[in-house]
Amino acid sequence: MKSRTIYLIGILLLISLCLKAGYAKEEKDDDENNKKTNKKGVTYDGTSLIINGKRELLYSGSVHYPRSTPDMWPSIIEKARVGRLNTIQTYVFWNVHEPEQGKWDFKGRFDLVKFIKLIHEKGLYVTIRLGPFIQAEWNHGGLPVWLREVPDVYFRTDNEPFKEHTERYVRKILGILKEEKLFASQGGPIILGQIENEYNAVRLAYKENGERYIKWAANLVESMNLGIPWVMCKQDNAPGNIINACNGRHCGDTFPGPKRPDMPSLWTENWTTQFRVFGDPTTNRRSEDIAFAVSRFFSKNGSHVNYYMYHGGTNFGRTSAHFVTTRYYDHAPLDEYGMEKDPKYGHLKHVHRALELCKKALLWGHPRFKKLGPDTEVRYYEQPGTNVCAAFLANNNTREPNTVKFKGQKFVLPSRSISILPDCKTVVYNTAQIVAQHSWRNFVKSEKNSKGLKFDMYSENVPSKVEGDTLIPGELYYLTKDKTDYAWYTTSIKIKEDDLPDKKGVKTILRVASLGHAAIVYVNGEYVGNKHGSHEMKSFVFKKPVKLKPGDNHISILGVLTGFPDSGSYMEKRFAGPRGASIKGLKSGERDLTENNHWGHLAGLEGEKKEVYTEQGSKKVKWVKNGERKPLTWYKTYFETPEGENTVAIRMNGMGKGLIWVNGIGIGRYWMSFLSPTGQPTQSEYHIPRTFMKKKEKNMLVIFEEEPGVKLEAIDFVLVNRDTICSFVEENYPASVKYWKRQGPNIVPRNKDMRLKSLIKCPPGKQIVSVEFASFGDPTGTCGNFTMGKCSASKSKEVVEKKCLGKSRCSIVVERETFEDKKCQGIVKTLAVQVKCEKKQGNEQKHKREDAEEEDDDEEEEEEEEKEREGNNQDLKDRVKRKQDH
Repeated sequence: MKSRTIYLIGILLLISLCLKAGYAKEEKDDDENNKKTNKKGVTYDGTSLIINGKRELLYSGSVHYPRSTPDMWPSIIEKARVGRLNTIQTYVFWNVHEPEQGKWDFKGRFDLVKFIKLIHEKGLYVTIRLGPFIQAEWNHGGLPVWLREVPDVYFRTDNEPFKEHTERYVRKILGILKEEKLFASQGGPIILGQIENEYNAVRLAYKENGERYIKWAANLVESMNLGIPWVMCKQDNAPGNIINACNGRHCGDTFPGPKRPDMPSLWTENWTTQFRVFGDPTTNRRSEDIAFAVSRFFSKNGSHVNYYMYHGGTNFGRTSAHFVTTRYYDHAPLDEYGMEKDPKYGHLKHVHRALELCKKALLWGHPRFKKLGPDTEVRYYEQPGTNVCAAFLANNNTREPNTVKFKGQKFVLPSRSISILPDCKTVVYNTAQIVAQHSWRNFVKSEKNSKGLKFDMYSENVPSKVEGDTLIPGELYYLTKDKTDYAWYTTSIKIKEDDLPDKKGVKTILRVASLGHAAIVYVNGEYVGNKHGSHEMKSFVFKKPVKLKPGDNHISILGVLTGFPDSGSYMEKRFAGPRGASIKGLKSGERDLTENNHWGHLAGLEGEKKEVYTEQGSKKVKWVKNGERKPLTWYKTYFETPEGENTVAIRMNGMGKGLIWVNGIGIGRYWMSFLSPTGQPTQSEYHIPRTFMKKKEKNMLVIFEEEPGVKLEAIDFVLVNRDTICSFVEENYPASVKYWKRQGPNIVPRNKDMRLKSLIKCPPGKQIVSVEFASFGDPTGTCGNFTMGKCSASKSKEVVEKKCLGKSRCSIVVERETFEDKKCQGIVKTLAVQVKCEKKQGNEQKHKREDAEEEDDDEEEEEEEEKEREGNNQDLKDRVKRKQDH
């Protein structure tokens, strides 16, 4: 019996040594790969991507280069880096690079190479999503409109014309990137590529042809041997070595995993909010929900998350897809203007910090799972034979908190939250407990243009009859060819006098059935009205009484687009514009105008053709002052570049629907008359980058307005800031994850003082000038709209003012002793603070020094963290060596 026990113990020791050796070998292999400096490129296994021989956890954010300006790119990329991202993802937009067949454009906002090189300079990786179809709420899903007119073409299927042009485009883009040495295998930043996009959504429509097309696309990019892996998102049956990846809000719960065990689990789109279309109310996705989803994904062997979008930006000109607003993903961590939208920005920065503290366990540990209760569970990673351990304690109950016991300790978990323990003992972060600051965006009227704008106007001529001989109205996408949003349809009808109604109250009705997106109707040169569809229901029927006369009556309809479609199968066969028209109320009965009438067509407006939105073009027409504000009118004025350095927007109050230009550059489509269910326009402010404006001379503003009776006086220019900074922290929250660091296998405090603090920091160059709200007690509300409760400490404001006034950043310890508070002992108290920041006044050199010192502090903290990471790597090397020696 004794010998049998010794035998069993020996077997167990042998297994333990084998496990240790196995994990040591994995670490050693990675370590050895790191030493091979000539080993460039990206490989992968079931754990992660391996970049130039080094395993990585990847925190990525989508930033689209055409949706911001080149002068904004460095700031956006830097804020992404500070937000603890290590990767930027972007689509490549075929239709901006090849707007006409064979004519390529890589200038200005379309300079893809410059954008990628800037990312590389900041030390970040890049993933490119090549298309050819990208969707992205972008016009025509990124496909050039001229493709629609290629003979016998069918998009995104096994169709030779489509494949021929796609291959030419793919080889062009990848050839440029290779020539610039931008792939990781060449020492560049591009580590991952995507071909096609969410093909599962259309796969059933194309059947076997679709399967062949997907295999062809995969073979095309793999055959170029660029040294990076390729993915397909939302593509369960991705062919060959293509990795299937997840898109969605909760991929940790919905993604079945990669198709092969030797492939990593990648999340290509974690939607940070919902894109908006005209007619939508405000929508947002809570920071807590995003953080929960990210933590869940990494706890279940995820190694790459990409936030779609991290910065949405602006759909300048006419680049948005049908009905999509000019502002894109404004509730992303960086808003439309590139400013940090807190707490989303800060709370996600903190989850990245927490995951980095878990990196060793996640990449080399053994995953384990245990149910702790009906709604609670733990997922943790341990490295046998070491102290390396990281745990994710989850409470899936959406209403109630839960207390759990793990490794001999008790932990309280708020409802629907995950606590991250990088050492399986210490809670450094909880997804539901936000200690990051909050911010509120302000739109402040520009003083330089506060006296109002004086407009000249020029109205479009309404064509009564355009030559044409088709018996049905033409298709609107085909007529406009993406050169304009507008095309005229004209027809005539001869009415006998005795056919007109003569009974009181009986009227003739014009009925126009349209496939979208909007129509403006005239009869005999007189405006009758307008009608539009929506993103969900593009088609509509216009019906209004019209005044007809004996003899010839001319009907003129302006078909209006709000962009091309961006999704779905058979996009090349989508149609828009008027499809049928009839007159009701005549004595002879209903008269159909589509079977017996000839239709004429005219694409574009006179003002567009003459380019009246430019200085030169504006001289080609006669402008008048104080004329009648008719439909289809151009308005022109000049304005001074607003003061200061803050971001500029134009607020289109009082207007209807149309387009905006500044100094000849298209700002985008506006639509103030399409109200959301809340009774408000979906978007009121429209971004004007400062690079679009002149520094000394006045700027020309041109507006094309489709609707009558607008109020030009209500338009104003606003300066945009996030100078209202808030904090909302409960006294039982864990201290900020930034106060923790890894020291070998242990998680240790970074500072001696580890008390929970409310941290407030103004934007660069600004300081706190007033405390607008402060309450330690039971306040409610959100930043910009706090309300005092019944248990507020009387010294709340006094304490905060003493700590913060006149400073660019401050911290307040969140505990009762700070506020000498003895009220309401039975509740968990919250500190809510709202401060106002303003530009520092006085000694500019002194303020610059202070800002530089703050930047140095941040850089020192980052350098310290980098040293910790290097130290951890050295510790790993030492442990591997000790095991080898042993």
